[in-house]
Amino acid sequence: MSLVLSNLTKQFNDFTAVDDINIEVPRGSMYGFLGGNGAGKTTTFRMLLGLLVPTAGDITYDGAKIGYDMTDKIGYLPEERGLHPKLQVDEQIQYLARLKGMKKQEIDRQLDFWLEEFEVPENKQKRIEKLSKGNQQKIQLIASIIHEPELIILDEPFSGLDPVNVEILKKAVKELNRNGATILFSTHRMDHVEELCEELCILNKGRQVVSGNIDDIKADFGQKELIIEGKHDISFLKEFPGVLEMKQNRNKSVIKIAEEKYAEDIFHEIVKLGYFKRFQVNEPSLNDIFIAKVGRQYE
Repeated sequence: MSLVLSNLTKQFNDFTAVDDINIEVPRGSMYGFLGGNGAGKTTTFRMLLGLLVPTAGDITYDGAKIGYDMTDKIGYLPEERGLHPKLQVDEQIQYLARLKGMKKQEIDRQLDFWLEEFEVPENKQKRIEKLSKGNQQKIQLIASIIHEPELIILDEPFSGLDPVNVEILKKAVKELNRNGATILFSTHRMDHVEELCEELCILNKGRQVVSGNIDDIKADFGQKELIIEGKHDISFLKEFPGVLEMKQNRNKSVIKIAEEKYAEDIFHEIVKLGYFKRFQVNEPSLNDIFIAKVGRQYE
């Protein structure tokens, strides 16, 4: 049971915003869409929600097309703020949750729970316009999840938030996922994807650069990062077989190698020099993979 995007394409006249995306989002997973501005993340989400009609391709959820009957099972946090500034928090949430079929008493109970969870119970009867950007984002997220949806789509949920509020929202997203929700979220922050997701799709100018399980992607990529710390001169490794790049700072060297097998050869070579404090092989970062696949630094 999963969400499947098959040959998904969206064109606006001569411009192709999403170009033949094929991915499968397993039920109960946390799936990240990674890419900069204009990568096609929001357009993909709008097609998922039926707000845009695909130019080509299909979207299915549990084997069926997503129709109006799915509305109450989906939660959506748009990148743009969509709250009424003159309404009180409880008025806004009551209105939106009633549209999802919830009863007033249950809405009030859930709202109290989430306001406590987000550490802002004092905001319940404040007008939206009086809240900070971070607290407005919390209210918008509550509106997206209060009806306990099974599929949650979050478009740049942590954008513009201070580190404390980012951690509070990340904790909530993890909890929703632990409780069974399938969560898709877009971001331009690789560290958020590395921390939260098991699966990802990197988009660049509408194209699917790489997708799938993050651990599998890293393992299949081949390149590894080697960290060596010690007082011996190992600058000669720049010319060593399999070494792609080497950066040195005082007694620490960070070396990119083409495959893990080269690490063993390097190890046997440097131990001839004596003691080293550290010899560590790391998986490549998502940034390394992005640069290799796209051919430029991630923005």
